[in-house]
Formats: sequence, C-alpha cells, structure tokens
Amino acid sequence: MRGNIPLGSLENGFLEGASSIPSHPHRAFMRFALREAVRGFHEGEVPVGAIIVLDGRVIASAHNGCERLCDPTAHAEILALRRACEAVGNYRLNGAKMYVTVEPCLMCVGAIHLARLKEVIYGCREPKGGAFGSLYSVHLDGRLNHKVDVVGGVLEEESTALMRAFFRKLRRSKDGLQGEKRDRLG
Repeated sequence: MRGNIPLGSLENGFLEGASSIPSHPHRAFMRFALREAVRGFHEGEVPVGAIIVLDGRVIASAHNGCERLCDPTAHAEILALRRACEAVGNYRLNGAKMYVTVEPCLMCVGAIHLARLKEVIYGCREPKGGAFGSLYSVHLDGRLNHKVDVVGGVLEEESTALMRAFFRKLRRSKDGLQGEKRDRLG
C-alpha cells in the first residue's frame, strides 16, 4: 500500500482491464495514460496522465507536474505536448492523438488546437473547468481554423475513481493537519 490507496487496486483495477467491455485501441492507450496518472498520484500531484500517439505508437507521456515544478502550466497535457513536439522536431503534431485521463481545461485545449492534434480521447469529465463539453465546448466553435475530434468517457470509471481517491486522501491529510494544529494550540 502506498499513499493510503491499495496499489493493487490501482494497478489491477485500472490497468489490467477491470471493465467487461471488449478491448479497444482507445482503452489500451488510456490504460497507459492511467499509469501516468497513478505516478502523479504517488508524487502528490492531481492524478492526470496524458500520452501522445502518432502512427499507432506512443511518442510522449506525462503526468501533472504543477506541484513538483512550481508551475501552474505544468498540466499533463502541456508536458506531453512539449515532449511530443520535441520528439518530432515540430510544434505541429498533425495526425497525432492525445489520450488524457481527465477532460482538458481551457489552457490545455488552446495548446491542443495550436499543436493541431487530430483527436483527443479523455476519461472523465471535469465539470469545474472542462473545455471539451463540460464547461466549454471549444471543439465545436466553427470560428477556429482547426477542428479537433473529441471522444469522452473512455475508462471513465477508473479515471473518476483515481481522482476521487486523490481528493479523499487530500481532505484526510488536511483534516489531520488541522487536528494537529488544534492539539498544539490547546
């Protein structure tokens, strides 16, 4: 057990095909993104993982790094895009797909459009900031000069469970710290 979550439940449930739906390429790549999210979880980052796939192979992967890098822009999507662009030697990733465990925010969707990704596949919705349907629907704005195809809900339960586990752990640790402060103050 690491980080108050049984590691087996993360790795076996999330990464070994816990769902009964037949295997699909989106699901296989999303499992890779979930592995990245689990890494972030264990580093104390909000557990979002992203990978970039070009011509059927993963060319970049990342998880959130905002805490580690002291950088509010170090979202998994941005870090994966930077690595993918470096890997291909171009800031445009024509034909590439992104798999990300949580619906991207407005900042990340802007970067996705600028990189000219073909498709974004995400796990769970982000009702407080998602820009591919939850709060905004940037991909449907006909004024933009690039169209990104979007698929949501791939391994949604696993992605949601990981996010809930992280915030549950965070609340517990904050409650524990509050209790310690009360004890010290008398």
